[in-house]
Amino acid sequence: MSSKNMVENLNDTTKAFVSSEYIRNRFATIMSDMYKDEVPLYGELLNLVHDINDNILTTSEETKKQLANTGEITRLNMERHGAIRLGKPYELFTMRRLFKVMGMYPVGYYDLAPAGVPVHSTAFRAIENTALNQAPFRVFTSLLRLDLITDDNLRNSVETILEDRQIFTDKALELIDKSEKEGGLTKEDAEIFVQEALETFRWHDTATVDYEMYEALLGQHRLIADVVAFKGPHINHLTPRTLDIDKVQAGMEARNIPPKDTIEGPPARKCPILLRQTSFKALTEKVTFKNDSGTGKTGEHKARFGEIEQRGVAVTQKGLDLYNELLSKTRKAIGGSPTAENASEYNRLLSENFKAFPDDYRELQSEELAYFHYFTTDKVKNISKDKVYTKEDINQLLKEGYLTIEPMVYEDFLPVSAAGIFASNLGTDDAKREYEGTSNQSLFEKDLGEPVYKLMKWYEDMQDETIQKCLAEINA
Repeated sequence: MSSKNMVENLNDTTKAFVSSEYIRNRFATIMSDMYKDEVPLYGELLNLVHDINDNILTTSEETKKQLANTGEITRLNMERHGAIRLGKPYELFTMRRLFKVMGMYPVGYYDLAPAGVPVHSTAFRAIENTALNQAPFRVFTSLLRLDLITDDNLRNSVETILEDRQIFTDKALELIDKSEKEGGLTKEDAEIFVQEALETFRWHDTATVDYEMYEALLGQHRLIADVVAFKGPHINHLTPRTLDIDKVQAGMEARNIPPKDTIEGPPARKCPILLRQTSFKALTEKVTFKNDSGTGKTGEHKARFGEIEQRGVAVTQKGLDLYNELLSKTRKAIGGSPTAENASEYNRLLSENFKAFPDDYRELQSEELAYFHYFTTDKVKNISKDKVYTKEDINQLLKEGYLTIEPMVYEDFLPVSAAGIFASNLGTDDAKREYEGTSNQSLFEKDLGEPVYKLMKWYEDMQDETIQKCLAEINA
């Protein structure tokens, strides 16, 4: 082989691929810009959230220190999650491949059918702590459950409609193949990829069905109409992260952004847990429906809204069981999901019932209700070297001041809260609907093409990693 060919061959095998974090951040940025153009209230919402976050970081040294210690402070104002709804297994399978180019993997399985929403879901996100802090963007991704459409003829029509659509561009598919075969994308290819991928998430104001079919789909469930009647899975919300969701809820009203009636999730606490969410109400948007004569019929559609979230500490299975018990107790007392009429009573009961859930980080740790990052303190320089310390010594090391903890942020979602956000924005009796049938994680994973990451194991592993790092330092 000539020296020239050797150089060319070397160059072929050492292409300068950009990191998945770079691609993910780039995609999140252009997605946000697109959504601001499509939904101007989202831009106003971002300004409100940034103002509140900046104020809290300026006035609360404790919060600022906590976020700095866990590595979250740099990501706070770029934190986003989006949500999409897919119609057929091919779309889920290919979406998994698309997100993998961005370093995003399916974490958790969520069945929303028991809460009246005919989908099951996962969340695509980074799975390394460093990668999350560098680029936290994630997408809650739902797949329509055709088996929950009760009208046989309509279900057959839906299958035909979905079979005829392609939600990915040819170039996006080509670059997914290229990334899989070569192990990454160059900066030039990555830029083309994010622009092409964005087309899948863009809003289209022309439906792919006629008005009569749209009404039939609507009669089954508004979400079914939203999934089936359009060219693709338009992003239906993008969600910034706030440090105080109650201030955002009040601030929306002050800025003439119409908020939903109640905040989903646990009540306000000194030590926040899991996830609290609110939103502004869905836009009523003009849509042109397909027509045989070619003129088209104009109507309206509601789907897209603005959501905000406040993330707290991740809870263990024991903690999640307690959370679900207290939430169910509250909802049972008011007769189901909260409404505008009972919002005040619901929030009062929620706060009262959640007094049973400890509101102190050390107590949450000692009762194994939540997950934490562990850190050594300066005191370890003087620790006795007469023994080798193990995980069994962690609580004693904490008690004696050799270790300290910081809450591990919950990176994932809550099915009841997600359903509550959907329902409040659909504005119909769909919120009261209950679907019979069982969860079908095995079918979801078959359609996905791989198993989802187990939620609790991910947090256990992350926590254990910090514990082992501390023990290695102590035993050195």
